[in-house]
Amino acid sequence: MAQPKRRWSKERTNTRRATWKLEEVNLSKCPNCGEAVLSHVACPACGYYNKKQAVEIKEKTTSDNK
Repeated sequence: MAQPKRRWSKERTNTRRATWKLEEVNLSKCPNCGEAVLSHVACPACGYYNKKQAVEIKEKTTSDNK
């Protein structure tokens, strides 16, 4: 295998490694209910996408399961 002609400096190595970082998730507000939603995804709270009802959300009921 080929060998590097000279050693990389610590600054160059650290600069290269500095680009690996976590990015913050882009959240926007649902125009219907105001809940935080990922872009291009139907709202999990109300089911709206692009100002239309895309998914029907079942309401949670508190029933006694025995």
